[in-house]
Amino acid sequence: MISPVLTEAMERASSWPEAAQADLAIFAHEMDSALHGEIYQPTPEELVQIDRGLQDVAGGRVVSLEDVSAMLARYRPA
Repeated sequence: MISPVLTEAMERASSWPEAAQADLAIFAHEMDSALHGEIYQPTPEELVQIDRGLQDVAGGRVVSLEDVSAMLARYRPA
């Protein structure tokens, strides 16, 4: 049985651009895999980005928690 919330979400997603629908499908597949105990395997593109992030951290190129909090406070509705 499909929950009403999921039905509504799928109806709304049907009007999204194709690329957004593809992203949702990927996310749903990943969630289903996790629920069935499968281990996530990153794509080659994701591995490149993971390596880049690790290099940034190793090189000290990180943003402080205070800077992130300030940026979020600026853009979040009051």
